[in-house]
Amino acid sequence: LAEMVQKLEKTAPNERGATTDTEIMTALIGLQDEKNVEASALAVLPKLEGAFSLVFMDEHTLYAARDRHGVRPLVIGKLERGWVVASETAALDIVGAAFVREVEPGEFLAINEEGIRSEMWATPEPKGCIFEYVYLARPDTSIAGRGVHATRVEIGRRLAKAAPVEADLVIPVPESGTPAAIGYAQGSGIPYGTGFVKNSYVGRTFIQPSQTIRQLGIRLKLNPLREIIEGKRIVVVDDSIVRGNTQRAIVRMLREAGAREIHVRISSPPVKWPCFYGIDFATRAELIASGLDTEEIRRSIGADSLAYISEEQLIESTTISAEKLCTACFSGKYPIAIPADMSEGKMRLEITEVNS
Repeated sequence: LAEMVQKLEKTAPNERGATTDTEIMTALIGLQDEKNVEASALAVLPKLEGAFSLVFMDEHTLYAARDRHGVRPLVIGKLERGWVVASETAALDIVGAAFVREVEPGEFLAINEEGIRSEMWATPEPKGCIFEYVYLARPDTSIAGRGVHATRVEIGRRLAKAAPVEADLVIPVPESGTPAAIGYAQGSGIPYGTGFVKNSYVGRTFIQPSQTIRQLGIRLKLNPLREIIEGKRIVVVDDSIVRGNTQRAIVRMLREAGAREIHVRISSPPVKWPCFYGIDFATRAELIASGLDTEEIRRSIGADSLAYISEEQLIESTTISAEKLCTACFSGKYPIAIPADMSEGKMRLEITEVNS
C-alpha cells in the first residue's frame, strides 16, 4: 500500500492525511475508471499485497473479499431473509444466522436479492494466522470446521505431556488461558480450579498503548482468590508471553496470595517476531523472547518454572497442515514480503532489560 499511497497522492491529494489501509483501499476503488463498484474492486484487488478481509456495499449489493493467503478469517452466514458476512462464526450465532462456509482465500463475493456470485480474483496460497487459534479468535468460533475451544483444550493436553510438573492445582489466566488450562488439567491429572476473579470491564492488556497503562490494567483486570491459592503448588496457564508484563504481575499476585510454588505454562511458542498483518504486536525489541531465552524469562517473571508448547505441537493441535499456516510471530518466516521502510523500526532488536 505504501507505493500505492504515493501514486494516490499524485492523482488525488489526500487532504485528510489518511493513513489507514481501509481508507486508502476505498480511495483506490473510487479512482478506478470502471462501470461499477464490483468492476472497480476486481481491478484493485490484484494490486493489493497483504492480509485483509473486506466487506463493503453499494445501494444494491453486499461485497466481500479475502486476501490470497487467507491470513484473517471471513465467513458467510444465511438468515431467513438475507445473508451475513463476518470475521467469526460466533457472530453468526449471535444474530441467528446459519453458517454456510468460509470465504476462500483469493475469493470475491457479490451478494444481492438474486443470491451469491463468487469469483476467484487470485490463486489461493493459504497462510492462515496461527495466533487465531492461540488468542485472537473467540473460543466459541469454528475455523476450518473445528471449534477453537476444542483446539485450545488439545493444546493444553499436549502441553501437560510435554512439560509435566508436580503441583496441587491448575488455574488459568482468564479468559484466554482457560481452555488450555482445562486441557492441561485433563492431561496431567492435576485438579483444575479458579484462581482469579476477572473484572469484565477491563480490555485486553497486550494491546494497550503504554506500558504504564498495561501494568495498571493487569491489576484492575484480575484479583487472586487467596483461599484457593494459599499454600498450594500452582500451575498457571496463559496463552502467550508478549512483553512479559502480564506474567510478571500474575506471579507477583500469586506470591502475595500465598502460593507455595508457581509454575507457568504457555500454550504457544515464544513470540519473537512482530506481526505486520493486522495485529499490533509491538516492536521486536519489546518482545521479551526476542532477547532472552526461556530460563532468563523465567527469572524475569519470577516463576519457579516456565515452559512453552512447541511450534510443532501447536500446529498439530490445529489439525491444519503447517504449509497452510502463518507462524511468523514464532518463526520469523513471513509469507508476505515486508517493505523495508515498514519493517526497519519494528525489526530493530535492542538489548532486552531483565526486570527482577
